[in-house]
Amino acid sequence: MSRQSPGLRAAAYLWAAPMSLLGLGLALTAGSCRIRRRDGVLEASGGLAGRLLGLPLPGSGPVAAITLGHVLIGRSDAMLADVRAHEQVHVGQMERWGILFLLAYPLASLWAWARGGHPYLDNAFEREARHIAGH
Repeated sequence: MSRQSPGLRAAAYLWAAPMSLLGLGLALTAGSCRIRRRDGVLEASGGLAGRLLGLPLPGSGPVAAITLGHVLIGRSDAMLADVRAHEQVHVGQMERWGILFLLAYPLASLWAWARGGHPYLDNAFEREARHIAGH
C-alpha cells in the first residue's frame, strides 16, 4: 500500500469498508481459520475458507487467495506469503473502487472474454496486480 496522509488513509479504509466487512464476515464464518494483522490488512488462512478456495473454479482451478477490502483470505499461510504482493495490489484497487469493485471486476472479466481473452488472466485488475507485483 502506498504512503498516504492520515486523512487519506482513513478515507481509503472508510471507502473500502463495505468490502472489508464482507471479507471479515466471510473469514469469521469460515471457522477455524487463523486471523492476524499484517501491512494494514487482516489476513485469514486455513479453515473452511481455505478448503473452499481449494475447490477448482470452472476454467481456472483452485484459488490461492481472495481479497475483500482490507481482508485477505488464503488457503494457507504459505500460499498467502506467495501471493501477498499480488493481493496487496487488489487492496489498493478496492481502496480506489470501494463497493463498486463488486461490479467492476466481473465487468472487466466479461470485457476480456468479449474481446477473445481469458476472463481471469486478461481481466484488467488481474493484469495490473501481476504487473505491479512483478509476475
